[in-house]
This record gives sequence, structure tokens and C-alpha cells, in this order.
Amino acid sequence: MPVLNCNEILEREREAVRLLANCTLCPRSCGVDRTSGETGYCDTGPQPAVAASLPHFGEEPPVTGDGGAGTIFFSGCNMRCVYCQNYQISQEKTGHTVSSNHLTREILRLQEQGCSNVELVSPSHHLPGVLHALAHAVERGLSIPVVYNTNGYEALETLNLLDGIVDVYLPDLKYASATKAFQYSATPDYVETARAAILKMHSQVGNLVVDVRSRAVRGLILRHLVLPGDIAETYETLAWIRDHLPRTITLSIMAQYTPLYRSRAFPPLDRALTAEEYDGAIDYAWSLGFENVFIQHMNSRETGVPDFTLDQPFNWE
Repeated sequence: MPVLNCNEILEREREAVRLLANCTLCPRSCGVDRTSGETGYCDTGPQPAVAASLPHFGEEPPVTGDGGAGTIFFSGCNMRCVYCQNYQISQEKTGHTVSSNHLTREILRLQEQGCSNVELVSPSHHLPGVLHALAHAVERGLSIPVVYNTNGYEALETLNLLDGIVDVYLPDLKYASATKAFQYSATPDYVETARAAILKMHSQVGNLVVDVRSRAVRGLILRHLVLPGDIAETYETLAWIRDHLPRTITLSIMAQYTPLYRSRAFPPLDRALTAEEYDGAIDYAWSLGFENVFIQHMNSRETGVPDFTLDQPFNWE
């Protein structure tokens, strides 16, 4: 759980509101006054917008734990990935605006259900409301870790506000090329921005630490989705990680790519990942000396793709 108390987190909320008023919460730095209802690139207002809140049993084992991750999916996004598996909420904005007090109740409800943590998915553009909710959840007895699940495209100033609040960071590192990041996610500065953000996250929480039941209590799990045709330039990404982070870092190399959203118009993203492509990425990770790597089954794409139009977006069977 956060090491800061309620008042300390509320002080961070006030700073986040200041950033929201001339919005620089994310690296887009749109500069619009979102406190007055203006919207920037993320197309969201001043209050949190939530698409789903549920125990999630498909995350990495230390995050899922024995009670599922207490996952809250936020609407909107600061990227435009043409293959996004959560496009219903990231691009089509499925979900509804909630008050910070409602969000507090949802956090505590997930804890009461026995979830291993509260996992915030794509929360950075809703940070003031998220911090307000966490502050009052701490005041009312929040005792499970806070997991921050992000695409990696984060502003350092925003991450500074999360120091002492987030226990476990779960970022993506999507690309090694600015050209590919622009072509497939409309984010030309992604590579340098995400790399700097990941180094900041690791400096705050360090390597993954688990409890006696193998549940994550602190640290960083770094995700990388292998894409068809090596669009993600996986080998270059893994080499950068080796050169800048400990080889004892926990990696999650994902095989769950599924052609969704606009991917059909962007070959080779119009096809599934092959076993040969994925196995090559895993073999290269081992060759670089990484010691802690989560590996996915190739059939993960059949169970891991959500439908946020349903009451239960995931099929865990």
C-alpha cells in the first residue's frame, strides 16, 4: 500500500490539478484547461472515466495473485495504437464519468472482494481524481498494493507525483524506433519518452519483490508485446533494457497480439504472431542473460482479448 498518508496524497492531488489546468499530465502537453471542461488529445475531462472495475485473472502471476488483480480500466488514451486490443475504451471511449468518491468505493470494494492489489489501467490522464480516491481509500483502510499499468508514455513530472504512492509499476515498452512509433501509434517521441519514464519508475520502486504467497508487493514488471514482422523491433528493445537496467529485472514478453481495431489496414499487423517470431524473442532474451522472464502461451490471444460492451469483458475459461 502507499507509504504516504491521506494528507500527503491530497497534497500531490493539488499539484496534479495545477498540471491539469494547463494540461501537462502526459508528454503530449496539450496545454488546455481541463479543469474547465476543455479536452486535449486524450479527449477526457476533469473527472475520472471508468470502463470496468473487476477482479482480473489474466495478468502476470505476481499481479494476479490468488484473488485476481483488482483492476480498474480507465477510458481514453494519450496514444493512437492502430492495433489496440482495448480500443473500445482507449479510442471509442466506452465507459462513464465517475466521482472521486465513487472511485474510492470501487477501490475498497475490490479489496473487500479479496483482490491481491488495486490495478489502475491507463490512469495518468485522470490523475487528480485517482489521487483523491487513493487518499481517501488509504484513510479508510486500503492495505493492498497499488499497481500502475501504463503504456509507458508518461511525463517525468507526473511520475514524481506518484513516488511513494505506487507500489508496483507495470509499463509497456512498445518500440525501439521513432518511425514505427509514429506510424503505428501516432507518437513520434515515444521511444525516448518511455525509456526515460521506465528508468524513473525503476528508480522509485526497484526490482520486483513478492510476499510469501508470491504476490507482488513492490517493484517493476516491464512488458513488451512482440508484434508481427518485428514491428516492435524486439531485439533492439531487449538490448536497450540489458544495457540500462539490471538483468535481474522482471520482464513480461507477451505473445497475445491479435489483429484488432485498424490493424487490418497495416500489414503485417493484419495477421497473428507466429510461434517462430515469439520463440525467437524469448531465445534472444535468454541469450542476453535476463534471469526473470514471464512467457505467454500462444493461445493467450484467445482468452486475453476483452469485450467492454459486456458486463464481464474477459473470458477466463
